[in-house]
Amino acid sequence: MHFDQRTQRALREVGLETDDLGRASELVVEAVAADAAALESFFERHDTVYSDLDMAHSSAEYPEHAVEGLDLTTHAAEMRGWLRFDTWGVYVEDGRVLDEEFVELTLGPSVNDRVRFAADRETLR
Repeated sequence: MHFDQRTQRALREVGLETDDLGRASELVVEAVAADAAALESFFERHDTVYSDLDMAHSSAEYPEHAVEGLDLTTHAAEMRGWLRFDTWGVYVEDGRVLDEEFVELTLGPSVNDRVRFAADRETLR
């Protein structure tokens, strides 16, 4: 079970039983795995994406990125991986699907920010 001890205690205090905690934990694991698959699918479907990433070497409001791929792994409630573009890559610490053509990733060291990616610039406006 991925809930820490304090969270487990608090959930028991509001009436959840150990079986309920186990089922909730399973549901979180399933949701994280499904989100990871959906995020990978988003980047597989698009050769090019646009972001709201502030890039020093780009004057575009929403820079264009040629996609090589996103590789994610999950463990309990954690999602981590690597996003690769044609000339650079970045560590991914988490992410979520905002809609079918719009996602948000938490990028790790070197960016340290949440960045939105979309199939077109209009979606980011």
